[in-house]
Amino acid sequence: MKFQTTKGTRDFLPDEMITREHVLQTIKNIFESYGFDTIETPAFEDLELLTAKSGEDVAKQIFRIETEKERKLGLRFDLTVPLARFLANNPQIPKPFKRYAIAPVWRYEEPQAGRMRQFYQADIDICGSESMEADVECIACAVDCLKALGFKNLKVRVNNRKVLEGFVEIIKKKIPEEVKIEFGSLEVFRAIDKIGRIGTDGVREELKKIGLPKKQLGDLLEMVTIKGKFKEVLENGKKLLGNFAEGIMELEQMYEFSKSYSISDLLVLDFSLARGLDYYTGSIFEIEAETKKRVGSLAGGGRYDNLIELLGGRATPATGISLGIERIVEIMREGKLFESQKTKVKVFVANVDERVKSETIKIAQRLRKEGIACQTDMMNRSLTKQLEFADSLGIPYAIIIGPKELKEKKFKLRDMNKKIEKELTLEQMISMLKGS
Repeated sequence: MKFQTTKGTRDFLPDEMITREHVLQTIKNIFESYGFDTIETPAFEDLELLTAKSGEDVAKQIFRIETEKERKLGLRFDLTVPLARFLANNPQIPKPFKRYAIAPVWRYEEPQAGRMRQFYQADIDICGSESMEADVECIACAVDCLKALGFKNLKVRVNNRKVLEGFVEIIKKKIPEEVKIEFGSLEVFRAIDKIGRIGTDGVREELKKIGLPKKQLGDLLEMVTIKGKFKEVLENGKKLLGNFAEGIMELEQMYEFSKSYSISDLLVLDFSLARGLDYYTGSIFEIEAETKKRVGSLAGGGRYDNLIELLGGRATPATGISLGIERIVEIMREGKLFESQKTKVKVFVANVDERVKSETIKIAQRLRKEGIACQTDMMNRSLTKQLEFADSLGIPYAIIIGPKELKEKKFKLRDMNKKIEKELTLEQMISMLKGS
């Protein structure tokens, strides 16, 4: 009986893992340069916790685990909710708490480009600070990660949930009294959040389902689709919102902080940005890049000031951003932003015959102690077959060990790409391999 991977999951070959590890290590290094420390939380949590503030769409996507004796459980759908639970349970941690996490999450949705049912996220969060500086630092850190990976022409779309709430309140006041309709802000946010996928006409239909009258529906869409330069859009928002301008003030503060982080030129104020998770309370943001293949945003996040308290902790302001590893890797491979490698092995130590096998292993062990990754033959192959095997793996060098080489203490180092050989002592080979 032959088994396949389940829908929405996949296996990664060594060359793919080399790319992924390069991406993860690059991101990790930049996270740590900004002063973020890592924690680890379980892959599954109480289902009640996961559904507390996820939103209808995400709640439907949670992989559920049911056992006979325990409460209902679910696989985490993101890394933010487990962090909020962790901080609710550990209020003594000094603030601000700057945390990063790089780990898999799961969502039961239809697999698509850049998103499987199991996928990796790389998160940073700053918990304990009300300042918009925290939001901007998270954005700046994510931008640095993407730039370090070779992405260019980045754009950071920003908005604020308080702005959207202000728009909804204005629209509610405009609805005639004789029109009996009740709806919440989150229903509207969920509809607006789809504008990138289904367009303005699609969102119009979604808002009709909520029951918004035609005139107020049109007014709302006109508000959220205001376009222009950041400061122009900000001023338009200020005029529209009047007494509901707290979100505008926070966006203004973000823009000022972005100048100090040298990312102000990347910021685009987009009132149609909503983001689907219900736990967002203030600023929200997404980072996009100009690429041949459109796969959506590469990173996204926002402020969730009420989540830790909602999960039983102290009132703690918090903000963060998450990078989508699958999308990043996919674009990097297609755009050839990373030189493809089949293996990390630097050299294959080949033996002429079995008489020198013991000495071959000893030389390989010496190379490993010097930090040089290597392989030896374990299949009793001929020298020709060993070299063919090394070539098939993309191993760049081969050392040929025979009785003559051992006696003279000089070995043939073959460059597998250029097909040339040099005779060198072991020490000379180690020096050259370390420098290449």
